[in-house]
Amino acid sequence: QVQLVESGGGLVQAGGSLRLSCAPSGSIFSVNAMGWYRQAPGKQRELVARITSGGSTNYADSVKGRFTISRDNAKNTVYLQMNSLKPEDTAVYYCNALIFDYSGRFLHDYWGQGTQVTVSS
Repeated sequence: QVQLVESGGGLVQAGGSLRLSCAPSGSIFSVNAMGWYRQAPGKQRELVARITSGGSTNYADSVKGRFTISRDNAKNTVYLQMNSLKPEDTAVYYCNALIFDYSGRFLHDYWGQGTQVTVSS
């Protein structure tokens, strides 16, 4: 059973920083694209940032220049460095990953359980 394990959320003041981490547990073959999404109360889930296995990235306009997504392929881990946080960044952040199962033949879409990020003004 593959699960995505997230860590790093919390409460921070506006202007502060947080770093989120996410890695799969269980038996896998390899990890393809990885990304972070967020969902604020009363709003739809939205893409924050995404990174391919080759390292290409894309960001939501609202976080460009403040957030950085990166990955450690040796550890199958994706990170989201969040700087200059604003109250409007408050949301539950979800990790997403496309993972080849242990056979290397089937690609599955996985989601983490979510981690709360709260930015106070």
